[in-house]
Amino acid sequence: MQSHAFGQAREWLDAAERIVALTGAGISTDSGIPDFRGPNGVWTKNPAAEKTATLSHYLSNPDVRKQAWRNRVESPMWEAAPNAGHHALVELERRGKLIALITQNVDGLHLKAGTDPDLLIEVHGNTREVMCMQCDERAPMERALDRVRAGEDDPPCRSCGGILKSATISFGQSLVENDLIRADWAARNCDLLLAVGSTLGVYPVAGVVPIAKREGARIVIINAEPTEMDDIADAVLQGSISEVLPALIASASP
Repeated sequence: MQSHAFGQAREWLDAAERIVALTGAGISTDSGIPDFRGPNGVWTKNPAAEKTATLSHYLSNPDVRKQAWRNRVESPMWEAAPNAGHHALVELERRGKLIALITQNVDGLHLKAGTDPDLLIEVHGNTREVMCMQCDERAPMERALDRVRAGEDDPPCRSCGGILKSATISFGQSLVENDLIRADWAARNCDLLLAVGSTLGVYPVAGVVPIAKREGARIVIINAEPTEMDDIADAVLQGSISEVLPALIASASP
């Protein structure tokens, strides 16, 4: 059944002219960055860790912020390199078929792989910058991490003394409206949507899948585990993303 689904997906990839990719944490696990909700996910193993990604806890509890900064300093994200899955999407872009890459990830690996920033929609923000929750000033993340390494366990904004947070979208924080508009447009204008490495359970981002389906696009899901939208997909390919996705794109006509 997997080989049949793979063959169908390859044919649809060949025929498609306007492809949108939606990526989640699963595409980066082979780069050494653990996901959140998988069997070995950060929050699966330690549910309390989710507090560091919840805005109300982050703003009200200094201990949560201190833990968040420790997590940032120790994150494998800074040394991680794009894997074959990230590079496969760059190859799809090179062929002129990719109209948008919507990612739930904040690790920046798509940019490191060479994805055109104009095609990339980082709906959950990024870790390249920190932002002040009081004056909205932004600064490079590395500068804040250097302060933590130097002994500041909860570095405040140097301009106003406010709370600093990574420029990611936490639970309880509004997404950027323009990113949602761009993602919605992409879903409505694609003829094939590749959902890669996402459980498809986090909204509103996961909503682009049924939108694309209603507009007539084929849906191909590639993930290591079952997702919440396998039932509406035209093909579901389970396995290692860094193996399945490159194989799928390499087998399709350039």
